[in-house]
Amino acid sequence: MKPHHILILPGWQNSGPGHWQSRWEASHGYRRVEQHDWMHPKRGDWIARLEEVLLGCDEPAVLVAHSLGCLHTAAWASHSKNTDRVKAALLVAPGDAEREEMRPVLPSWSPIAMQRLPFPSVLVGSRNDPYCSFERAQAFALAWGSRFVDLGEAGHINAESGLGDWPAGHAVLAELMNL
Repeated sequence: MKPHHILILPGWQNSGPGHWQSRWEASHGYRRVEQHDWMHPKRGDWIARLEEVLLGCDEPAVLVAHSLGCLHTAAWASHSKNTDRVKAALLVAPGDAEREEMRPVLPSWSPIAMQRLPFPSVLVGSRNDPYCSFERAQAFALAWGSRFVDLGEAGHINAESGLGDWPAGHAVLAELMNL
């Protein structure tokens, strides 16, 4: 699989240079799906941008989503007629936009799409994620038809989690790419 067909889908506020998504992009040549506004994400805009990028791919892509990027994946899949353009998805630390404190910040992201994804997926969750309870992450995995991986107490599974290049996560991605 060509590296530019591995699409990085960061969450709200993007992923900084120390984030495993950015490190994978730099070391493996994966491609970030850039958004017009990382600070005030609008679901419709993000869905349209992902659709545009996928329509430009000459083979099915693998999505690598973090936080709001997981909800982005589910929202796109629930609306698109081109879901065959995705081979698989790695969904890491989904954010819960329906939490009371997140609703004013991410108003266009409720309700969260809870339909089964039409492609294989793995959801990696943390027991102490400040943006999504462990039980809610498990509920997302069940609704989306994702295999669930319990990463233990890893916070939001981001740069602050101290994962570095996160080789264990990359191994899960490699499994998905070989399906």
